[in-house]
Amino acid sequence: MGMKKNSKVSAEFSMSSLTDIIFLLLIFFMLTSSSVVPNALNLQLPGQSKKTQSNQPKYPPSTVTIKRNGTYLLDGSPAKRSTIEKKIRDQKKRTKKVSIVVVPNESAPNESVVAILDMAWRYQINAIMTDPK
Repeated sequence: MGMKKNSKVSAEFSMSSLTDIIFLLLIFFMLTSSSVVPNALNLQLPGQSKKTQSNQPKYPPSTVTIKRNGTYLLDGSPAKRSTIEKKIRDQKKRTKKVSIVVVPNESAPNESVVAILDMAWRYQINAIMTDPK
């Protein structure tokens, strides 16, 4: 018999199945990334607003200054983070509309700034951050 043995292995690679998988992954990640809501701080930058006087808080906003070494000043006097939190909590109990102004130093640690902004977010108060000084 004159049968030939075909012992050669084909080394061809089909790109069509690979591109199908890549497009499916791309569509999957695009759909899932649009449904994810990032956790963001409720931060209002200073500027003009169109709010009326009735939306103004009863008490003037407290000023929290963050120094270069990460220490805090509450309305000009040195304070710990727990003292600031206690004052914010007490003001929140007295009135619904409480605001704080955060004044960070340009060299202040990010952790110190985020800790104050996170505190404002937890107690659902307005935090206004000024430009670093």
